[in-house]
Amino acid sequence: MLSSRAPQPAPGHSSAPTELEARVLAKVRWRLLPFLGLLYFAAFIDRVNVGFAAGQMNRDLALSSEVYGLGAGIFFIGYCIFEVPSNLLLHRVGARRWIARIMLVWALVAGAMACVQGPMGFCALRFALGVAEAGFFPGVIYYLTQWVPAPHRARTVGAFMTAIPLSTAVAGPISSAILGLDGTFGVAGWRWLYVCETAPSLILGVATWCYLCDSPRQARWLTSEEQDWLTGTLEMERSRLPSGASHAVLRALTSSRVLALSVCYFGVELALYGLVLWIPQLLSNLGIPERAVGSVVAIPYGVAAIGMVWWSRRSDRTNERVWHIAIASLIGFAGLAASGYLGRSPVLAVIAIAFGATGTLAILPVFWTLPATVVSGAAAAGAIALINAVGNIGGFVGPYMIGWIKAMTDSFTYGLLVVASGVLVTGVTALLIGPGAQPPRALASLKRRG
Repeated sequence: MLSSRAPQPAPGHSSAPTELEARVLAKVRWRLLPFLGLLYFAAFIDRVNVGFAAGQMNRDLALSSEVYGLGAGIFFIGYCIFEVPSNLLLHRVGARRWIARIMLVWALVAGAMACVQGPMGFCALRFALGVAEAGFFPGVIYYLTQWVPAPHRARTVGAFMTAIPLSTAVAGPISSAILGLDGTFGVAGWRWLYVCETAPSLILGVATWCYLCDSPRQARWLTSEEQDWLTGTLEMERSRLPSGASHAVLRALTSSRVLALSVCYFGVELALYGLVLWIPQLLSNLGIPERAVGSVVAIPYGVAAIGMVWWSRRSDRTNERVWHIAIASLIGFAGLAASGYLGRSPVLAVIAIAFGATGTLAILPVFWTLPATVVSGAAAAGAIALINAVGNIGGFVGPYMIGWIKAMTDSFTYGLLVVASGVLVTGVTALLIGPGAQPPRALASLKRRG
């Protein structure tokens, strides 16, 4: 079973950071996190701007709720199929080259969405976008394990992953403004949206090639002493993985622990993308004017960004993982489920959505500390990609189920219950794969240190 607690420091490594450790970690965070976060910010906007385009696009192309849900979610089928080979290639050729390649290709495909003429083209390009982006997120998570010691990973991944709520919050008002160009030069607003929001990804793809380096030994911005400390610490951690940890790629991909983590991640992705790809239409259904939807979307995701950072820091501070996942999943479930029954009160519905988004997103940085406690090396690259690939099937199921149920019932209520159940499954699975004796002690620790 997985330990609910983060790996303990190696002998001789004090839990209180030394001056050298603090200096190195500060340099790594300031050098890598803003840039990687910016990359993910651009990637996530290109992935989910279809939700903001949907109002105009569905009318222009005569897309039903079911067809839109299929096209929005089919992104994740292409993404999942190519996830593992993409991450294994990243391990072989280096993050700098591979992440730059991913960004440039996905930017070209995302821009091509402006040329969609009907349902077939819509679904085909969404599938192609998933293929193009495959390997980006797990590649960055794997890359961070090559730079950040285990006790500091939750807050580091949390800072990186704030790009999810922030990109959604920022994309709302920006997308609404771009959609206002509808008819300019005879071009529909939703087509302007795809073109305008693609340009940053092209620029960042070129910047990635010039900016990133593959390992601490190549980092000229670290001194020799700092390189030695960071490399030695990470190598010592890898040597101290729990007995039985899989190092062979095939063994890692078939490990029961890796498969359990995949199921755990499936639930949170079901909820995350079920909400993200439908929230503009959900808010419109609550009676919020279409021109105001983008601004209202920023509210729950702004709250979620704050919650994600605070919860990941708390997880690192208490050195506990499983109960942090479980508690966040309960909050996410309650918020999403309640939002389906508050259609008569837009204010209460937005508050419930804020709780749902915060709980769901708070799980992510804590969850992504777990794979590196099971495997390392090329096996870690493959396992992280597999977890992300299997989990992201939920990214297909969530949007499609909401669209299908909306077409059948003309209501979002039951679709929101389905995606809410996904995040609850994540919490239950986390508790089941955690040790039976530790959770009560861990929970007591949370109460003492909170």
